[in-house]
Amino acid sequence: MTNRILSKHIGIIAVGSGLIGASIYLMMINVTLAHIEEVSGHVPFDMRPFGYGSIEAAMLLEALGVEGRAYYLTHQIALDTLYPAMLTLTLIATICWFGQRMPNRKLVRYGIALSVGSALFDYAENLGIATMIWSWPEVSVPLIYATPPARGRPRCAGNQPVGIERGL
Repeated sequence: MTNRILSKHIGIIAVGSGLIGASIYLMMINVTLAHIEEVSGHVPFDMRPFGYGSIEAAMLLEALGVEGRAYYLTHQIALDTLYPAMLTLTLIATICWFGQRMPNRKLVRYGIALSVGSALFDYAENLGIATMIWSWPEVSVPLIYATPPARGRPRCAGNQPVGIERGL
């Protein structure tokens, strides 16, 4: 009975969570990340697909100032905490929706594992950025170099909206 109810509503879950995730993504790109770039004059961490070094991180954090760093934490990180969950829910629901007709469910399990793994890497990135902001001006160099790889791995695992790489 549960499988029947789930299979009946999984498409609605996939579409609904996809629309919510896309809305959050657009809000991040057009509002919070645009504001951070405008205030600092530098590209925010979330829009650097190839990472950043300690100099770039220090320049951004310094240019943001106290209010800009607080905005990054309260607005951008808050939205970027919701986004991976919505994207993961969308991916899992879509994989399950289309996977209902697949005789070999192994690919479905791999897809779900990759979706969850991608979200975890995105959360690791967010935690690294938040830690850099909280610890400013005494940011550890290893943290700066550990945060971008956590960000890059989700892209490899498929954690990006249909062909769009965060504003690029």
